[in-house]
Amino acid sequence: MKILVTGGAGFIGSNLVDTLVERNHNVVVIDNLSTGKKEFVNTKAKFFEIDITDQKVEEIFEQEKPEVVFHLAAQIDVRKSVEDPMTDARVNILGSINILESARKSGVKKIVMSSTGGAIYGEVTDDLIPTKETCLARPISPYGIAKLTIENYLHYYHEIFGLNYVVLRYANVYGPRQNSKGEAGVVAIFIDKILKNDSPVINGKGLQTRDYVFVDDVVCANLLALDSEPIGTYNIGTRKETNVNEIFQTIVKYSGSTVQEIHAPAKIGEQTRSCLDYSLAQEKLDWQPEIELSEGIERTLEWFKK
Repeated sequence: MKILVTGGAGFIGSNLVDTLVERNHNVVVIDNLSTGKKEFVNTKAKFFEIDITDQKVEEIFEQEKPEVVFHLAAQIDVRKSVEDPMTDARVNILGSINILESARKSGVKKIVMSSTGGAIYGEVTDDLIPTKETCLARPISPYGIAKLTIENYLHYYHEIFGLNYVVLRYANVYGPRQNSKGEAGVVAIFIDKILKNDSPVINGKGLQTRDYVFVDDVVCANLLALDSEPIGTYNIGTRKETNVNEIFQTIVKYSGSTVQEIHAPAKIGEQTRSCLDYSLAQEKLDWQPEIELSEGIERTLEWFKK
């Protein structure tokens, strides 16, 4: 099958591309390399270095004629979206519309979109954790607003043009190839610092929780979405909450480091809890997480060491 992956040089995208190539799909990658790396792109995939906001994207779609698109390219930093909502909207809304329009015009049959769980649901009450897809989406960041906007655009493109889609709302994804230099991705950031014998900074008391899902499990969800019939939106998480202090302690344990934790003032507006219920994905996609956090952190540590 001819498949186009936006953001295919990035953390999740490159891992997905590797698996698609292994399954003998004909893969095209577009990425502007703002956070992705050329060396992550599978040598058997066709690569175009281009931003998703570029109007020339349409020419690539017309030339390559993909049947399916995995849309992962995005501005992924929640804090940057707060600091610069215009740039976030330009990339995550206008760039995504550019992809959808190109897909429509070139005859793409299906789009699998990488969305967000915690950032879309916003701050929810304790009785709504783990959070289901039926929870009212009230994002409290431009990033979450942009992702929800494109989910609504996908519904529009399906209803008006018949473009099929699956939306995957990720929890906090971690694993090999995650960028350790940005503000997002606490596991990668902590591992990078701890391996350099440098203490990472924990915001606030470190009791804020997230749902950490390993990248291989996320790739599996994408593959199941590729083969699925139903149109839908699915949480991809673990139903397990882990606080930041526990992440730090686990990495220290498996790395053998003796660094001490350092705390800084809490970030204004940061969510206190986030955890996703994956029951619907289990029912409709036959998906469930397989990698426990301890194993995932060990595997991520080994990759960073190499």
